[in-house]
Amino acid sequence: MKVGGRGVEPEVEQILHEQHRYYEDRAPEYDDVWYRRGIYDLGPDGNARWFEETAQLEAAVDELDVSGAVLELAAGTGLFTRHLAPRARTMTAVDVAASALAINRERVGNSQVEYVHADLYEWEPLPDQRFDLIFFAFLISHILPERFEEFWDRLGDWLAPGGTVFFCDDVAGTEARRSDPGESVDDGPSFAHRRRLHDGREYTIVKILYEPADLGSRLASLGWHADIRTTGEEFFYAVARR
Repeated sequence: MKVGGRGVEPEVEQILHEQHRYYEDRAPEYDDVWYRRGIYDLGPDGNARWFEETAQLEAAVDELDVSGAVLELAAGTGLFTRHLAPRARTMTAVDVAASALAINRERVGNSQVEYVHADLYEWEPLPDQRFDLIFFAFLISHILPERFEEFWDRLGDWLAPGGTVFFCDDVAGTEARRSDPGESVDDGPSFAHRRRLHDGREYTIVKILYEPADLGSRLASLGWHADIRTTGEEFFYAVARR
């Protein structure tokens, strides 16, 4: 991921810097969560449910119309870029973690993808550049509450007329586990959680788990209509339009 920020309290700014470093340092093991390898293994039953639901999520992505200009935010290691790039007319993949983008580029192997190493709050498309689809996976849970409205305003500015936003994330209510959302921070903001890498390094990040109905209501208050669905117990995904 994910996002930095300006105009926030020093304590929160520090969390955002740690979040950046976490995803930069985590890139080599990021896919271990998706494939439930090593310390992220959920056991036979948990893994079976997880892979059933990741298959549903990937199927929903494969059903998207991505024939136009596509922007992927927090593109990471390419787990979803690989589904989007072959079908897109143009593809722009943005992430603040250079190490993740390097893995993405190697995985996807598509010279037509424009890779952009940038903070989501610093980057802007070209003045005449608009996107038919804006896609992001496991990003909305890392957006600061005070920047939520600004984030969606920026998306609205970047969409072409009739364009759509597709996003997905972890659903609230899944049992506590190493990566979702992480350990709470004593005396810290409610959105702050601790994450640990394989080698024991620890970082504080932003992680907010949403109930789909609550998220839909909040987006509606900002002028968005979001069709939010779940895969079961693990994920939600949505198509949103202004």
